[in-house]
Amino acid sequence: MEAMEDDSSDVKDDHNHNYCGNDSSKVQMRSGSRLSDGTTFPQPQPLCLAPPGGEDRSVRRSLLCSTSGSKIMDSDSGSECSEETECATPAAASAQDNLTVDSTSKFELNATAVQDYRNNHWPNLEKAIERLLIQNPTDHISVSYAQIYSYVYKCVCQQHSELLYSDLKSKIANHLHRVSAELHNIPLENLIESFNEALTQYVASLQCIVPVFMYLNKFYIESKLNRDLKQDLMNLFADQVAEKYVNALMPLLIKAHTVPFKVQPSTMASVVKGLHSLKPEWAQLAPVLFSDFIPQVKPPAMESLLLEYAAHDQKLQMELSLNGFSRGDQSLKRASDDL
Repeated sequence: MEAMEDDSSDVKDDHNHNYCGNDSSKVQMRSGSRLSDGTTFPQPQPLCLAPPGGEDRSVRRSLLCSTSGSKIMDSDSGSECSEETECATPAAASAQDNLTVDSTSKFELNATAVQDYRNNHWPNLEKAIERLLIQNPTDHISVSYAQIYSYVYKCVCQQHSELLYSDLKSKIANHLHRVSAELHNIPLENLIESFNEALTQYVASLQCIVPVFMYLNKFYIESKLNRDLKQDLMNLFADQVAEKYVNALMPLLIKAHTVPFKVQPSTMASVVKGLHSLKPEWAQLAPVLFSDFIPQVKPPAMESLLLEYAAHDQKLQMELSLNGFSRGDQSLKRASDDL
């Protein structure tokens, strides 16, 4: 009995009376210990033999952990396996396999979504943008704004905002490159009118393009880039077109401003105000010219310069009179008004 008690201290009995010793390299089975006459039964072959060294470690762990309700120490990792918990290495391998499968699936879904964007959504948007960019302010082009907005909405919802924004700017930049090339072939004396036509048409196109891309502007450009779509597109015109011709336009505008009606007043006002809206610092190239169309361009008036202001006005009236502009009936005018 003492021997049995000694043996029991080194083994653990499971529900099937299978004894697993503390030595993790082998597992023993005993149906009893000894008979009263000292006869010892031969030891049966162990059921949980370790597989050959050439086999996979995960197979060995699965064999060691196959006994229900038993706890066995893994000889390689020293971790305890039970019926409530699984061996750590197979579970980690399974989780890693699942992660690899999920990553592959997400990559395939993303590639499919991008292909759908390239094949379906962007071609329709590109055609609509082309038609809006070439329209004249007085022309009416049949474009389904609801359909364009729907395409933009789907692209944003499918997380193609960055791609859509890049394609939109690239498309408009290519258009402005062609506009700049056309202005390069215009005679210098017609540059003011041609530049005004290009700027007016572009602004009118943005009044149609920006609203249909409102969803992109609100949920990507403003929220993530902290910018505004209309301002970005106006900056494109400033960089691609106006920047290249501002130095040629200024002398023409100043000369046309000194000769009344050499250029239509509406055209002069449109070009000057347009240049100021693109880059306000351009007003410093011709402050006198810009101040006649835009308030507060010049410094505020000073009391010490009132006589100079009056002399400037009299000089302007004299020049207008010499150029054939009559002052009208002066019979009812008081004599002090000429001072």
